[in-house]
Amino acid sequence: MPKLPSLKPREVVKKLKKLGFIEHHQVGSHLTMKNPLNGKRAVVPLHLRDIKKGTLSAILREADVDREKFL
Repeated sequence: MPKLPSLKPREVVKKLKKLGFIEHHQVGSHLTMKNPLNGKRAVVPLHLRDIKKGTLSAILREADVDREKFL
């Protein structure tokens, strides 16, 4: 299993969009993205700093996305 890098929030949003997710809504600095095919969602914090590896892992687990497909 490849290691996850720490990425900027906008890079995570871009990669999730390539996997079929759409921007559903935003509350404050957290963007909720939803996959219309399977109904899964992912909440991405849009902060200025990088998203840490553990947080990125939790986002991928919540969205039911494989690490290899994401990278």
